[in-house]
Amino acid sequence: MTSESNLRVVLASRPSGYPEAEHFRIEEARIPQPREGEALIRVIWLSLDPYMRGRMREGPSYAAPVEIGGVMTGGVVGRVVESRTPELAVGDIVEGSLGWQRYAVSRPGALRKVDPDLAPISTAIGVLGMPGMTAYFGFLEVGEPEVGDTVVVSAASGAVGQVVGQIGKIMGCRVVGTAGSDAKVDFIVNELGFDAGINYKSEDVDAALAAACPDGIDVYFDNVGGFVTDAVMQQINVHARISVCGQISQYNLAQPELAPRSMGLLIQKQAKMEGFLVFQFATRHEWARQRMAGWIRSGDLRYREDVVEGLENAPTAFIGMMTGENFGKLLIRVSEG
Repeated sequence: MTSESNLRVVLASRPSGYPEAEHFRIEEARIPQPREGEALIRVIWLSLDPYMRGRMREGPSYAAPVEIGGVMTGGVVGRVVESRTPELAVGDIVEGSLGWQRYAVSRPGALRKVDPDLAPISTAIGVLGMPGMTAYFGFLEVGEPEVGDTVVVSAASGAVGQVVGQIGKIMGCRVVGTAGSDAKVDFIVNELGFDAGINYKSEDVDAALAAACPDGIDVYFDNVGGFVTDAVMQQINVHARISVCGQISQYNLAQPELAPRSMGLLIQKQAKMEGFLVFQFATRHEWARQRMAGWIRSGDLRYREDVVEGLENAPTAFIGMMTGENFGKLLIRVSEG
């Protein structure tokens, strides 16, 4: 493959369980040419996120699935290399949903200009991008934390979970996170400042939650579903708030797991469980982004990125993410900045 081609990753077939290499195809194509009102973007960073698994599946959802042979959906940060619109200049750094490819054409309305002085540009698809906005609004608007609350975050070392936990500490809460390895638990406790961490793969989650949350659980930020969520539900307090962000434990199952019928606890505890999409808060993203950038500058908000080199390695990295192999926000470096 030469640097003058448009390398891209397309959906070759739809997986019925966990995705495998055969479900992706790497292609070389001509670099697209922008028409009037468009700009050509060279992708620098590609974000890999769990929601992409849903886009590989047919059926109704909040977004259309990727077509067979279509470029995989994904958020990117890139540089404008050719422009036929006055709204974008060559050299501008932009963020948008341009997919798993080296070059893409887009219109200004589908892109957001990125300020490279605010933070490293990779953060535009990480802590200051969709994952960060998901954490900010899903926790503060849906979770409604109060000072002194006990907060539990699942997938706490991931792109969203690590931000939720730190915002919880900024808001004066006691924060407990679950993660899939001792190294990840050490990271959230000793580097990010969580009050406690639980390795859900090696510990009795029910017992560990009881020990870490002796006064019960007021807010649960759910990224995983499954048995971790079942355990949390047993320990929620009266008027608890459950913010449902993701269900990654279920995304690759041919049939959903049988689970305890715990919805009655919502009645007993007069609790709230609410799902959300980050896009519903889009009009306030920029305000939140500036606030979070301030927390980064002050040292109150830290982030970890898991960088994989080369677009051709995106399928392997994505497959690994589905089983928790990534450590932090998973990014593909497609080209040099």
